[in-house]
Amino acid sequence: MQFESPIVRRKSRKIWVGKVPVGGDAPISVQSMTNTDTCDVAATVEQIRRLEAAGADIVRVSVPTMDAAEAFGAIRQQVSVPLVADIHFDYRIALRVADLGVDCLRINPGNIGREKRIRAVVDKARDLNIPIRIGVNGGSLEKDLQKKYGEPTPDALVESAMRHVDYLDQYDFQNFKVSVKASDIFMATAAYRKLATQIEQPLHLGITEAGGLRGGTVKSAVGLGALLLDGIGDTLRISLAADPVEEVKVGWDLLKSLRLRSKGVNFIACPSCSRQNFDVVKTMNELETRLEDVTTPLDVAVIGCIVNGPGEAKEADIGLAGGTPSHAIYIDGQPDHKLKSETLVDDLERLIRARAAAKEEQEKDLIAKA
Repeated sequence: MQFESPIVRRKSRKIWVGKVPVGGDAPISVQSMTNTDTCDVAATVEQIRRLEAAGADIVRVSVPTMDAAEAFGAIRQQVSVPLVADIHFDYRIALRVADLGVDCLRINPGNIGREKRIRAVVDKARDLNIPIRIGVNGGSLEKDLQKKYGEPTPDALVESAMRHVDYLDQYDFQNFKVSVKASDIFMATAAYRKLATQIEQPLHLGITEAGGLRGGTVKSAVGLGALLLDGIGDTLRISLAADPVEEVKVGWDLLKSLRLRSKGVNFIACPSCSRQNFDVVKTMNELETRLEDVTTPLDVAVIGCIVNGPGEAKEADIGLAGGTPSHAIYIDGQPDHKLKSETLVDDLERLIRARAAAKEEQEKDLIAKA
């Protein structure tokens, strides 16, 4: 049973990254970034497809050279998900990928040289209706700001961001979004909160260089969760030293936990204890692996005992309350039948897939009648 989030989101201007709206009343989108050699077109395309299958709404690709720009063009022709080109310093690369079908340019205007070059990129972006992402990072602040502040600070991040915003304002270009990332949670959240009061454009959230899969997930959940609870954020990337697919999974789990997006199975599962009447951990591991391909939103409770089981099961689309010798299944809050431990995972998978298919058909019927 899905419930609306009580979060009141910050009002922002809506822009479009390809087919994906960002800001305004659009859902918060999930991004990731390839880590393949962009010039290896086949490997990059394969990774992008994996990211899209995992639920990535937008994928960023590093384009450091003109050779990589040409490879980007070949990649663009083979995938459908919106692509952002990550570019630093060389404005010619931005102009080239714009002609090759990029959906967004990640480029800081102040880093690409003389005004003539900035104007060329902005004019090209305007002509082709391509948004720009200003991306400020605590690890690469301008030298004068490092000298002014002595070290990266929230004020330094925001000043850097506003410096780049000013370049775009000079040319009356408002089709952009901004990020002010830092590896320190307190610095990043303070910077985003300050920036949110100074511009109307969408904000791209991230705790940069957050760490490995476990530590980076925790840091990102704490930092981005705090901002999202404040209503701040229009798109996000979970930055992990791990398979980029894991970034997408964590991003979705974060949004689902805050009821900001719904996709796939939302499991409510107990941590297991001596009261459990079946192996909850093993059951959950198998179910999560088997059901990764299900995209229909469903709440499924898997509780190992009768203490908390019935209460949680009644609030889910499908609920399991562990008992002895069999386990009660609830459908839409009502007791329905019982399952044996021997075939528990197979039976649960069958029930969840059937319910997802039925729900998908109902949604198709509603759309057809609308």
